Amino acid sequence: MEKIKIVIAGPRGRMGSEAVKLAYETPGFELMAVLDRKNNGLTLGEIGHYPLTEVPVYSDIEECLQAVNADVLVDLTVPESGMHHARTALVHNVRPVIGTTGFTPEDLEELKELSSEKGIGCIIAPNFAIGAVLMMKFAKMAAKYFDDVEIIEMHHDRKLDAPSGTAIKTAQLITEERQPKKQGHPEEKETLPGARGADLEGMRIHSVRLPGLVAHQEVLFGSDGQTLKIRHDSYNRASFMSGVKAAVETVMKIDSFVYGLENIME
Repeated sequence: MEKIKIVIAGPRGRMGSEAVKLAYETPGFELMAVLDRKNNGLTLGEIGHYPLTEVPVYSDIEECLQAVNADVLVDLTVPESGMHHARTALVHNVRPVIGTTGFTPEDLEELKELSSEKGIGCIIAPNFAIGAVLMMKFAKMAAKYFDDVEIIEMHHDRKLDAPSGTAIKTAQLITEERQPKKQGHPEEKETLPGARGADLEGMRIHSVRLPGLVAHQEVLFGSDGQTLKIRHDSYNRASFMSGVKAAVETVMKIDSFVYGLENIME
């Protein structure tokens, strides 16, 4: 079977380094190059990762995609770079698999249109942990029976966006089953602004940022005399790699835009 040729952006990052490891350890994957904001012209081995490798390092995605024959770009960096890389990859007929959160609706629409125009797959996933995707699916199911819900997402203190992409995606899925409703006391007042969190159709979303955390989310439903709690915890970044692997394999088989790993899970 022909190998899937992969370029990975952000190889020195905590997520990117796990993706590099995944590419090396997965039969059927071949790492062709990496994108790094510095170290252009060196090799992956020379920048301290996998010392036996001669995989080239590029700082410019245009130069990279012109120099190497790639099938898939995996980007697990930040929204600005992720959007630029995804757009450029599609222009070069390379299929993006993007795990960066913080894209705007306009960004997603642009990538959807470009994917359709090129006729190749593009997968944007707020969360690559299989358990987190199941949490979102279960929350959507529960929303048919519980009108009152709050989302508490907890991440490490280096995360840039709040709420997390996973929390936003969870809330969006819940709104497909739940009618807008103002929760809490009708005359509720915040004695400290922001105490009740973000508000999406009356649903409250709370963000926690602390050192020691990785990625955690709790969806709490309430009704008369009962609560239902759906929680997922990622304790390390290896937890996301099964989803990255599934996305890379799937993006080669589709010719359209997909937002959310739940849409490729059977």
